Amino acid sequence: MAVWDDLIGQDRVTEQLAAAARDADAFVTAAAAGTALPSASKMTHAWLFTGPPGAGRDTAARAFAAALQCVSPDRALGGAPGCGFCDGCHTTLVGTHADVEVVRTDLLSIGVKDTRELVRRATLSPASGRWQVIVLEDADRLTEGAGNVLLKAVEEPAPRTVWLLCAPSIEDVLPTIRSRCRHLVLRTPPVDAVAEVLVRRDGIDPVIAGAAARATQGHVDRARRLATDEAARSRRAAVLRLPLRVADVGGCLKAAQELVDAATEDAKQVSEEMDAKETEELRAALGAAAGAGSRMPRGTAGVMKDLADRQKRRSTRTQRDTLDLALTDLAGFYRDVLAVQVGTSVAIANVEARDAVERIAAGSRPENTLRRIEAVLACREALDRNVAPLLAVEAMTLALRAG
Repeated sequence: MAVWDDLIGQDRVTEQLAAAARDADAFVTAAAAGTALPSASKMTHAWLFTGPPGAGRDTAARAFAAALQCVSPDRALGGAPGCGFCDGCHTTLVGTHADVEVVRTDLLSIGVKDTRELVRRATLSPASGRWQVIVLEDADRLTEGAGNVLLKAVEEPAPRTVWLLCAPSIEDVLPTIRSRCRHLVLRTPPVDAVAEVLVRRDGIDPVIAGAAARATQGHVDRARRLATDEAARSRRAAVLRLPLRVADVGGCLKAAQELVDAATEDAKQVSEEMDAKETEELRAALGAAAGAGSRMPRGTAGVMKDLADRQKRRSTRTQRDTLDLALTDLAGFYRDVLAVQVGTSVAIANVEARDAVERIAAGSRPENTLRRIEAVLACREALDRNVAPLLAVEAMTLALRAG
């Protein structure tokens, strides 16, 4: 399997990255042999991957990192880097390559301290691989100060260091950083391509795979979760019933409370297991005896408090991510309503909620539906601005009622 096989519906991007990987391989080979370096190259030291959720930004970056570290003997015979089987490809894809640092965060932002550590690492020569590769999956979460720290490293990179930055859009990255990166735009994968991958790679029944791919409109990870997780399907079904529950103020407020409570509970379930494991591992590392009731060594209280603060921020992020997912599903519902109202030939995504879609469509006008979509998007923006979740969702449900 080549490293590009999981990059779905991105043929143009794959071609560009494969060409750059070939030139990067030629550069390293020439440098090692002491021969003249290639005069023209499609390779550069900094890349910016953008695209809508589910397009595969992170997948593209990791695949490119693997191709840069490929050590397959076939390369010497004219084969392209990125075989997917060699030690360089395999360790990069599974996250254990010594010279590939993949940075992802479940917090609200990436601060100066963490970014400085990345920059320090970027100055090192590769320990065993061909390149020192830094994959920053959430470049849009860099604080302004962290972005300025990163800028210096991108402006003056080490000779064998490559930065791979990922963000939803080019506007989410500081202009000074994006101007120094080669920009690749990914598109939403076709629904049929996502369904085919779910069947081929995950062994999912074709009917279920097709329904999940259609419901998530080409978002690979969400489609996989929807197809394999009954709880995820139940939560989504509850969200799609919300438009029928906002007929009066009481219904609006109750629906908002239930939506926020469900997101909070989901975040709690996700966090509790991770928190307990992290806490126990840190206690052991600090020399505490086994058992939650054992005393901690002196001088470690600050470290434990830092971990607790980080876990609290992660729980907040998880809650907001869960809410955002629900709001995305809700916007998709009203998109289907609008499609029915204007008589478009576009197939509706939420086939299982067809009766509700047609009922809302028959009882309102397209302009009402557009205002409701705007209310959902305004709620997402409010959450991004750190508005209290319940207040933001209550405002949205009341706006949905008003139409």
